[in-house]
Amino acid sequence: MQLYSRSAGSGLPVVLLHAFPLSSAMWLAQREGLAPLCRVITPDLRGFGGTLLGDDEPSVDAMADDVVRLLDQEGVDRAVVGGQSMGGYVTMALCRRHPGRVLGVILADTKAQADPEPVRANRERIAAAVLAGDTGVLLDGLPTLVGATTRERRGMVLGRVRGLMQAAPPAAVAWAQRAMAARPDAFGTLRSLTVPALVVVGDEDEISPLADARAMAEAVPDARLAVIEKAGHLSAIEQPEAFNRVVAEFVKSLAP
Repeated sequence: MQLYSRSAGSGLPVVLLHAFPLSSAMWLAQREGLAPLCRVITPDLRGFGGTLLGDDEPSVDAMADDVVRLLDQEGVDRAVVGGQSMGGYVTMALCRRHPGRVLGVILADTKAQADPEPVRANRERIAAAVLAGDTGVLLDGLPTLVGATTRERRGMVLGRVRGLMQAAPPAAVAWAQRAMAARPDAFGTLRSLTVPALVVVGDEDEISPLADARAMAEAVPDARLAVIEKAGHLSAIEQPEAFNRVVAEFVKSLAP
């Protein structure tokens, strides 16, 4: 499996993993804003954007292994690895499976606990629906992906997120939903982290609210928590300047 990837800048490598059901296109403002500071690497996770889906069983572990293979191809030994929402799940899987490849961790608008049964059942419902041709079921979740401020005042941002969602192939949507449903609890992984972590959350995030972010930050031995104001579950897209600012501060703190 070879991940399609967009990169910008040079220096300390920072890998950013996209949210579901988007692609690395969501990180445009991060590639532009952080490139003067570090080497920003933004892959399309399997099935999304320019990356093929392959025939592996759905698993965040498979996605994490894909990212490590990309690091090998890029000649990167260790990197800051981070992700938003689904990208955070993949980041935690990578920390569990390949801890020696991680210099620092960024967990944005995500959660460490496994899905409870009702959430798993809903993921399977959506997976089955999109495979049966009902692609509109995915857009039903658009309002909760962004915060109230974005819904009310940022029509262009809402339209951009809608476009990225509509571009997601149904097979990739179903595969990723099943991968997320099967992921394990990650609090043990967080407690065993030996590198610093930045936990980011939008103050209007309805999917992974502040309580989830606090729980993750408290589990990591060396973590800082950053709250992005007037942002929801896609804080990197909704408030890119504020998001970039906290990431830049974190990356500077890791530089040798």
